[in-house]
Amino acid sequence: MNLIKIYSEKDAAPYINKRVGETKFGEKVGFVDSLESLKNHSSNYVLLGIPEEIGVRANYGNPGTSKAWNTALGSILNIQHNHLTNAENVILLGEIDCDTQMKQAENILKADKHYAEKLGELVFQIDHKVAEVVKAIVAAGKFPIIIGGGHNNSYGNIKGTSEGFKKPINCINFDAHTDFRALEHRHSGNGFSYAFEEGFLSKYFIFGLHRNYTSEAVFALMKKNSEKVKFNLFEDITINQNKSFSEALAESENFCSNDNFGIELDMDAIEIMGSSAITPSGFSVTHARQFVSYFAKNKNASYVHLCEGAPSTGVASNQVGKAIAYLVSDVIS
Repeated sequence: MNLIKIYSEKDAAPYINKRVGETKFGEKVGFVDSLESLKNHSSNYVLLGIPEEIGVRANYGNPGTSKAWNTALGSILNIQHNHLTNAENVILLGEIDCDTQMKQAENILKADKHYAEKLGELVFQIDHKVAEVVKAIVAAGKFPIIIGGGHNNSYGNIKGTSEGFKKPINCINFDAHTDFRALEHRHSGNGFSYAFEEGFLSKYFIFGLHRNYTSEAVFALMKKNSEKVKFNLFEDITINQNKSFSEALAESENFCSNDNFGIELDMDAIEIMGSSAITPSGFSVTHARQFVSYFAKNKNASYVHLCEGAPSTGVASNQVGKAIAYLVSDVIS
């Protein structure tokens, strides 16, 4: 099973729009020829793409997340290289090889009574690839910045990071949804519940959860596991204003940051952002940047995942790419 397509300078070159008198980010990032050689590279951050949308489809969501990686790459590699953007501290690793699973998913029709379950089997295969690659990055002492795919990939990120550190990890998720749903077939709505059930996820905080998108059953499940799973509501932060954005950040930090933790950000939590579940009411891109910047500075931060972006869903694709590029630059700067 092919795990990853490793990029070279030749792969990156078509994305870079060179201009006289300027140096672009993509002209200064580093490359490796294998996962094993990561540990010998001086750079700290590793860019990894996941071009898939199978987990979203298995959750009956809107496709398009497979395009986020290439769209974002076009924006990231054209950031200006200067003393503030730190391109020399970044390795452009490549992308998880999802080709086989994506082709198989195309042949599974919604009319099939086992549609979701068959897609779930393909998600399980991608879980393995993501976990193995993330584990190799973390074990090499690097910080993965993972872009694209559905939120099903939170499972592989958490498992891989946990195995890389050889212990369970915590996670903070900027999201309108919990993705802590029933342990049925694998899909984008149960990555965290599977990671929790299997012991890879220790403590989990959902930042800015929407009351309208959370079932009573999920609220009950979180209450049952309240020592390990906590949340704050989007409505309490922005509508009722019971707490400030800064207070909400501190609340989640106090719960999760005492040990290694992952940073997950679902693009559908951003208002009118091209995503698998575009929302008319949500945080701003600036709020998302503040969130990522705040937690990426923490010494126990262990990876960032920017997911569910779907450039084809009503928002100009370059705006989705630019938003992701801002978030990436906030991590490394």
